[in-house]
Amino acid sequence: MDIGDLLKALPEMNRTALCKQWQERFNKPAPDGVRKELLVRMLAYRIQEQAYGGLSAKSRRRLDEMAAAMSTNDPKAAIANIVETRSGTQLIRSWRGKTHTVIVQDAGYQYEGHRYRSLSEIARHITGTQWSGPLFFGLKSRTGKKGADLAK
Repeated sequence: MDIGDLLKALPEMNRTALCKQWQERFNKPAPDGVRKELLVRMLAYRIQEQAYGGLSAKSRRRLDEMAAAMSTNDPKAAIANIVETRSGTQLIRSWRGKTHTVIVQDAGYQYEGHRYRSLSEIARHITGTQWSGPLFFGLKSRTGKKGADLAK
């Protein structure tokens, strides 16, 4: 049975068939007390994960960070926003009366016709002092919460 057909068949399977699929996919018995609908969803994810690959390491780390923040049961727990920059994105920063524009490239950054490996190199060039490039261009706040300034 191909992946698409199997995924379509899962909701129609009885609990015994789902438990058999679970054993095949996870190499252990299905957990007791889990509703059928949840078993179907978890199996569907696992089947696709095995066929097409799972989450990237970066996505797993981000989910772990979010889970850690949520595990405190504090409704005010901060979950940092992460600002992703894609090739072609323009980062604009005004410094001492001059506007500076950086273009994000696939491997590095372009500023004033020159290519740089990091935003920090550009920030040092602009300011003449040691700066965190992501902080200087507003991709990270001083408290370490990435993207916090942009989320407001």
